[in-house]
Amino acid sequence: RTLNYCRLVSQFSTKSLHNVYRNRVHWHCTDDTSTTCVPCPSLTFTDEPNGLTECFPCTVCDASRGLRVNKVCTRSSDTVCGPLERFYCIEKKKDCCTLAVQHSECSPGQYIKQAGTGSTDTVCAECTGDTYSNGSFSSCLPHTKCEALGFTETNPGTHSSDTKCGNPSTAVAIVASSIIVALIIILVIFFFIFKHIRKKKQSKSSGIQETGNVFCENESSKVVGSREIVEPSETEEHVLTTYE
Repeated sequence: RTLNYCRLVSQFSTKSLHNVYRNRVHWHCTDDTSTTCVPCPSLTFTDEPNGLTECFPCTVCDASRGLRVNKVCTRSSDTVCGPLERFYCIEKKKDCCTLAVQHSECSPGQYIKQAGTGSTDTVCAECTGDTYSNGSFSSCLPHTKCEALGFTETNPGTHSSDTKCGNPSTAVAIVASSIIVALIIILVIFFFIFKHIRKKKQSKSSGIQETGNVFCENESSKVVGSREIVEPSETEEHVLTTYE
């Protein structure tokens, strides 16, 4: 005799059929008795009429496989797993994802052309022209124009980074400091030149003074310094003696 399913499907309405799906065989039918069914225990299920004495265990969504629970297990349906946030499914069984991997990340210099979904990976594209992206932008951004904002450009932009601008006051301070340092150096040079010239002039003056102090003598006079000393002759001495 053919073994009866738990509560033969043909004998029940849709509501009763739902009860059939979540039961298992407790006692098989005999010549004198019908099949006895009992509900599936917790964390088990049956999703179709059956002659099983044990229900199926609920699927566990393993995070190490990139999975999370999309729909919890019931006595009449298995767990439905889906990919974790920023993951996409690469293996499926019926409507349940069995393995997922993380979305690819765009590199600096690339933008996200198409964001990843639960079933597709991220699509990246390269920046072109005077634009940039750090890899997380949905489109490449134009480089900042420092001059238009009243700043000075310190570093040019690349496809992976924006232009870097400097504060105008900083640039002015740098120029002013450079000018001050240059002036100080020039003044120091002039000071040493002036000191050297002055010392040279003093040396020449000292030489002239020593020459003027030389005593010049002849038979009738002596020159001392710039004054001439005249010595009296013998005749003048005789006249002076007679007079006295």
